[in-house]
Amino acid sequence: MTAWAEWEEIKTAVAEHTPASTQLNQLTPAGGSGGASGVTFSSSRKKTAANALQNDLEPGVKTHGKHAEESSESAVKEFGARDGDGWGTGSALKKALATWEKQVKALTDRLTFEKNGLIGTGTTLRGVDVGIATQAGATSKIDNI
Repeated sequence: MTAWAEWEEIKTAVAEHTPASTQLNQLTPAGGSGGASGVTFSSSRKKTAANALQNDLEPGVKTHGKHAEESSESAVKEFGARDGDGWGTGSALKKALATWEKQVKALTDRLTFEKNGLIGTGTTLRGVDVGIATQAGATSKIDNI
């Protein structure tokens, strides 16, 4: 089987299992607000997720990242130059350690970003609701005619 034939077979299988339904600019028949979109706002679930990021994932990444750094630093010292020449492994480990530190920092920054996003979602959505209510409640110059 060629790669293209296999790709077509996979696409067909996925298409058979994926419902194709899109509704735009419509209310549910009862006049409700969608309901079938799959978007859910649950401040308790968002708070739980933010707490898990803050109390479990962030400290764990920092702790385990630091442990790996300490182990690598001791290995760099062992392979380092003592008599003017060092092993190539020492310099390679040093470069790998620098990359590792950047990756741990990037991951902790991303976790912090996601946590702040979860915390800020409720505030943002409430702000949007208040803004729309203010605009909808504003009187028009036409109303005074």
